[in-house]
Amino acid sequence: MQPTAGTVTAGPRESMQRLPGWLQQPLTVFTGRALSGQRPLPWWTPTYHFVIGALSLLGGVAISSLGWRLGGAGLLLLLIGWPVTVHGMRNLRMMIFHQCSHRNMYRRPLLDTVIGELLASLLVVQNFQRYRREHVADHHAAHHMTLRDPTVQAFLLTLDLHPGMPVRQMWRRVLGKLCSPVFHLRFAVARALSFWVRSSRRERVFGAVLYGAGLLAGALTGHLVALLVIWFVPLFPLFQLSNVLRLCVKHTFPAPGGTDRRGKAYFGSLTSGVFLGEPAPAPAGSVAAGTVNWTRWGLRMLFVHAPVRYLIITADTPVHDFHHRYPSVNGWAHHLYQRQADLDAGSPGWPPYTELWGLAPAMNEIFRSLSEADPVEYDVNRIRDVSKRELFAAFDD
Repeated sequence: MQPTAGTVTAGPRESMQRLPGWLQQPLTVFTGRALSGQRPLPWWTPTYHFVIGALSLLGGVAISSLGWRLGGAGLLLLLIGWPVTVHGMRNLRMMIFHQCSHRNMYRRPLLDTVIGELLASLLVVQNFQRYRREHVADHHAAHHMTLRDPTVQAFLLTLDLHPGMPVRQMWRRVLGKLCSPVFHLRFAVARALSFWVRSSRRERVFGAVLYGAGLLAGALTGHLVALLVIWFVPLFPLFQLSNVLRLCVKHTFPAPGGTDRRGKAYFGSLTSGVFLGEPAPAPAGSVAAGTVNWTRWGLRMLFVHAPVRYLIITADTPVHDFHHRYPSVNGWAHHLYQRQADLDAGSPGWPPYTELWGLAPAMNEIFRSLSEADPVEYDVNRIRDVSKRELFAAFDD
């Protein structure tokens, strides 16, 4: 049933209906969670998302370039330019590249392939054709969340997290790696190798032209350091920070035991919607108390949840559960609204949707599931027996 004006039902997103109606569409984009019966934004098309991602990337580079040129206090503009650049990179990777891998961007195989190869070259991620094969065969099919799945391999090999490990230790290990220059260097090398090894001739040409010409121009003009600061800082350490944290909220590990590992009920249980925000304050007993509650809520939304939405759980990734149920659905540009429509319809043929709100609670849930997972099933020493992926390719996005 579609909520009527003034009606507030259970749930963080529904509680935000206390705010004015004109804020409801922005709140859907912010949280990643639509309201029941809410109509999609008509201008959200594949081309719109592509252009917005590209403009964000270019805009971030422009802001950082201005800061570098100004020097001194102007370098503070890097603190704006870097996040804007990373936002563009992550949107292009998580939405456009991903949909191209499903041949779902424009539903024209050659065009989607060329776009995917160009983005792989630009972002230095796993070459497109190999990513497409492994993503579809090992991540979306019967091998989902098994040792063959790149997501599982990233947890066990790259992050060195294992069944039986306490959740608190998992947090320490992940945060330690994110702060480690050695980890980021190894990750960067792994990305470069995963792009180059078995890449297509077209990808190699794209990569050589983009980075060969860029580095040569930087060296000849004396702007090589500027290039490293403006482009490579977002491309590697910042991109990788987002990559790791996004990985840690993607999928739940199945519980050990005799659960039937087939069918929609099983596969639907492995992914939850991950949304950003928290319940809006309930009416308070006084103006002063209400002011304090709404101020606290607004500050947490702005400084806790907004950066996560902008830099980590970007684009359509809050509704990754819907994507795994319908990986090649038409109209993917409206995923936020399609998931809600499917939920309103009772998710026919699938188990009920589940939701996680906030980055830290979502990471706790995924870490808990891995801690309780079957240590024999997820024995890292067995990966080489079931997968031919190189060790350097053991990361996922």
